[in-house]
Amino acid sequence: MSAGLLVIGDVVTDVVAIHGSPVRTGTDTAADIVLRPGGSGANTASWAAHLGADSRLLTRVGFDTGEWHTAELAKVGVRPHVRVDPDHPTAVVIAMVDVTGERSMLTNRGAGGRISADDWSPDLLDGVRHLHISGYTLFAEPGLQLARLAMRAAAELNLSISVDPASTGPLREFGVERFLTETAPAGLVIPNRDEALLLSGAGSPEAAAERLSTLYGTAAVKLGADGAILARNGRVTATTKGRERAVVDSTGAGDAFAAGFLTAMLAGADDLASLDAGCDAGADAVAIVGGRPRYGLGANRLYPIHTD
Repeated sequence: MSAGLLVIGDVVTDVVAIHGSPVRTGTDTAADIVLRPGGSGANTASWAAHLGADSRLLTRVGFDTGEWHTAELAKVGVRPHVRVDPDHPTAVVIAMVDVTGERSMLTNRGAGGRISADDWSPDLLDGVRHLHISGYTLFAEPGLQLARLAMRAAAELNLSISVDPASTGPLREFGVERFLTETAPAGLVIPNRDEALLLSGAGSPEAAAERLSTLYGTAAVKLGADGAILARNGRVTATTKGRERAVVDSTGAGDAFAAGFLTAMLAGADDLASLDAGCDAGADAVAIVGGRPRYGLGANRLYPIHTD
């Protein structure tokens, strides 16, 4: 098992609707609909545990499905540090997935939007080597205060820090320059192509990776089926191609990439091997419905449930 990884991020109840024809307004559209545990932060923590990392998650769930979500995290080997919100339901995302595997999402952040500095405890970093923050955490003021506190505490302990920018829509609303300033303590950013272009103002993924790596130190840019690019200190150091997979559902693919990359990096892998591990995990994610690994696959371990 690799050194400890603490993820701060969201848990979401995913309602995934896979439809073979365009959604029609004012009438029914046939779809296969499933309920899955999700959330960017929870997905990353789950894939990391699945891949053998000592993975922990700090999150906030709702009064309605909190026990289910906590149990689901433990089943895949995550050490869940869960705060149950007594007044709000767990976040819900309705993901409409078309025949190409691409998603359109309706989101209610619920309890996840209320995670705050009150949920922090310094002992969360005991045994941790790396802190990873889902960008969604920053997009509400209480979560932003938590992210500031956690990054400051990690930096004081000389722990490495990474951030996943989350999504272009909330990024624009939050503000690109503001996001770059707030996440400056991180030494690694893991955006997808669109997020990288938005954050960097560059015209290509390669230029975006280079520019972002001058700000953060390291940038790993996810390119979906086209692979990934890694840049350090203004120079591309590794690239890898995408994996051949039949795409069932792209939910959680970027989260799985982050998990694969971080798990390999913490185990001492070089830049190319870390990119390859990220792309392998992302490819595994698109081949199944939902954003989490299946039970019983890989090096899953079970831990006690922490609801402190």
